[in-house]
Amino acid sequence: MLCLFLLLTLTGCISPIALNRAVTAYDDAVTDAISQQLLVNIVRAHHRQPVHFTGVSNIAATFTFAANAGATPALGGLAGATLMPVFGGSLAESPTISIVPIEGEEFTKRLLTPFPQSKLTLLLRQHFDVDMLLRMMAQEVRLADGKQISIHRNNPADKAGYELFRRVALHLSAIQDHNHLFVEPLLLSHNWTLPASSIAPDSFQSLQKEFTVRYNNENDTFALRKLVPGPILITNYDPESLSEEEREQLNESAREWDVSDIAFDIRPGYFGGEWPMSGFFRLRSFHAILGFLGKALGQDAGYHVEKDVRTPPILSNENPDLTMEFMVSGTQPQDADFSIRWNNRYYAVNTKGPHARWNRDAFQLLFLLFQMTVTDLPRIGVPSITIAK
Repeated sequence: MLCLFLLLTLTGCISPIALNRAVTAYDDAVTDAISQQLLVNIVRAHHRQPVHFTGVSNIAATFTFAANAGATPALGGLAGATLMPVFGGSLAESPTISIVPIEGEEFTKRLLTPFPQSKLTLLLRQHFDVDMLLRMMAQEVRLADGKQISIHRNNPADKAGYELFRRVALHLSAIQDHNHLFVEPLLLSHNWTLPASSIAPDSFQSLQKEFTVRYNNENDTFALRKLVPGPILITNYDPESLSEEEREQLNESAREWDVSDIAFDIRPGYFGGEWPMSGFFRLRSFHAILGFLGKALGQDAGYHVEKDVRTPPILSNENPDLTMEFMVSGTQPQDADFSIRWNNRYYAVNTKGPHARWNRDAFQLLFLLFQMTVTDLPRIGVPSITIAK
């Protein structure tokens, strides 16, 4: 009876262990599947093949635990009349995994729509390197020189434009390394002038909750002012320190910015101000990012660009030639985190050498950008993990 009790107790203990193992194993499998799809789509983009994604929409795993006990006569000799206990048990797992293609008009639009500035600033606040973010997410930088705008593309085929783009991104990265980079929404000022007679006394208090209200005795009017968050601005100074005149100038410039543009304003007199500059970066879509990374496998791979002489020192002199470096070989690489096979060639992210951490962070960034792009997958039934005993 004691042995039977111990067997039943052990069966109850196995249940949560099996559940923990199953959740971890399925999570690892789904993560690996997404990672390999990202890599294979980079290779597809390099070969100018259509990109396509498939997702796991539902996992239902049923675990069945069975235990049995009995008694049998002992074998041979004088002990033949003695009963000996017999114990047994079994464990069965029946997973059901639902796999659906990620496609349709909504997903295609998200795939082709440039990222909004809010996505880049969200990642900046997670302490991603601004140089890495801009090299992957931005398709060009537009520098302002008075009323003139010069466009510099983040494309190694455009040598002059590519090198200046890289130097601008490195300059911002150096400022970030020394904790002097501000990424804040520009507060836009909206002003109204209303006759005093048009504002009822009972509504005056509610106006003060949303607006700054000032009375002008000369013409018997109220001036209403409201600050609303505008476009994100990257600066080497605290935007709160701007004067009203400077803020108004930026307000006028902000009217020309698109939701997929992120502006910057580096001023003299602050850290990194030895190279003053202003303008904005135009962001890419996720589909364009895959195409850009695919170029690293061909003739348009990135190359080394030295920082500008006016740029402060960069932390650890981190300036990889490529946004993400890959390994390509005829045999499966043994030291890679994972690899995929395409036309008898193996591809993997290079996680060895001096830029191993950079390449891993770049792939993690790509993974997060994909999660920001993909839509909710259709659910089939109720996703569950069921244990039966």
